[in-house]
Amino acid sequence: MLRSFKFSGRLTTVGVAALVTLLPVAARADSLPSGERVAGHAVIEPAYDDSTGNLVYLLTPSRLAPLSPNNPINNVNPHAVAPLYLVVYPPGTPWTLNCMGASPGNCPDHAGVIANIATTNFSGVYGVTPAAVPGHDHLVGIAKTGGDFNVPWRVFLEFFTSTSAVTHITTLAQLQAAWNRGDVVGIDSGITFVCAVVSRSAYLAGTPAG
Repeated sequence: MLRSFKFSGRLTTVGVAALVTLLPVAARADSLPSGERVAGHAVIEPAYDDSTGNLVYLLTPSRLAPLSPNNPINNVNPHAVAPLYLVVYPPGTPWTLNCMGASPGNCPDHAGVIANIATTNFSGVYGVTPAAVPGHDHLVGIAKTGGDFNVPWRVFLEFFTSTSAVTHITTLAQLQAAWNRGDVVGIDSGITFVCAVVSRSAYLAGTPAG
C-alpha cells in the first residue's frame, strides 16, 4: 500500500541537524561508484537506469536541492513529473549502494533524513538506530532506454517489509515484482526536484561530498 509522507523544510532541517551527530557505519567500496560529488554549484550522484539496471549519474543544482526549504520545484504540476524510486536497505546489506551511511554518510544532504524515516516507521526491519542503516539506491527512468523520464522527479521511498525479503533491486521490473509479493512498500515523499543525467566522467571530476 502506498502511503503519503510529507516533508517540510523545518522537519528536514531539524532531522539532518540531529542526525549528523551520529557515527557513520558504512564504508565505500571501490567496485561501484557511491556518494555525492560536488561540481561547482551542483551535486552529482549515481543512480540506476530502471529499465536496464545500468549505472547513470544525476546532477542537481545546489539551489534546487530536494530537501531545501527554498526548493521552488515542489509545487510543479504533478502530471509533468517522473518517479524517482529511492530503495532503502536495512542493516546487514552487503552491497555497495548509491549512497552509503547515514550520519552523515557520503550523501550528507539527505541520507540521514531517509534513515530516520526508515527506523521510525519500519523499526522491525531497519532497527531503531538511523546510523545503522547502510544506505540506499536511486532508480530512475531514462528516455533513451524507454523509461519514464522528465526533468522534474517525484521521490518515492521504498522500504522492505522483512529482512528475508531483501534483495538488490536495480530495475523497475524487480521493484514491481517486490511490490506484488508484498516485499516492499512505498511512501510518496511529497518531494519534487530537478536533476539532469550527466556522464561518468563529470561525476568522477567532482569532489566527494562526504
